[in-house]
Amino acid sequence: MRILRTLCVFCGAATPHDPRFARAMMALGDELLRRRIGLVYGGGRVGLMGIVAEQVLRGGGHVTGVIPHQLQRREVANLDVSELVVVDSMHERKAIMYERSDAFVVMPGGFGTLDEAMEILTWKQLGVHDKPIVFVSIDGYYAPLEAFFERAVGDGLLKEMYAKLYHFVPTLDALWTYLDRYEPHKEGITPWV
Repeated sequence: MRILRTLCVFCGAATPHDPRFARAMMALGDELLRRRIGLVYGGGRVGLMGIVAEQVLRGGGHVTGVIPHQLQRREVANLDVSELVVVDSMHERKAIMYERSDAFVVMPGGFGTLDEAMEILTWKQLGVHDKPIVFVSIDGYYAPLEAFFERAVGDGLLKEMYAKLYHFVPTLDALWTYLDRYEPHKEGITPWV
């Protein structure tokens, strides 16, 4: 079992119609505070990412935001975070988020959220890291993605052993149960050839 000091949260920069998503982000922030885990996120003040950051900051927790120059205005960079890292590209953003995080949680979001999750998942597939990657499927949000991954395995386009690289959970309680029990995979997963 590894100790979590920082958790990277990938999530939307938009405000969703469903209030359950916002409530989940506040609950995630509360649990980060309770566990004294620092938040690493995309650095914005808007949408779901803004909600979780504000919740952690309001409780006195540590928040590291990482945002590219070109998104500072669009995502309204959160200047109140404990540390704001401004980078030149999306790739650099993901690299710094990776370096500063002990685990990755994918909350509801859109293209950017999926981009971040898929790159960090690919790095795990290639053996770059063995950190946990968890998709939190609030109200079944990620059920179609989970079905896609299962189809890819079933069709032979994704090796069955790679299904161990990620985990889907339906609730935040299940997220913490999984993270509390997580052990790095030692099954000899080798990079894709």
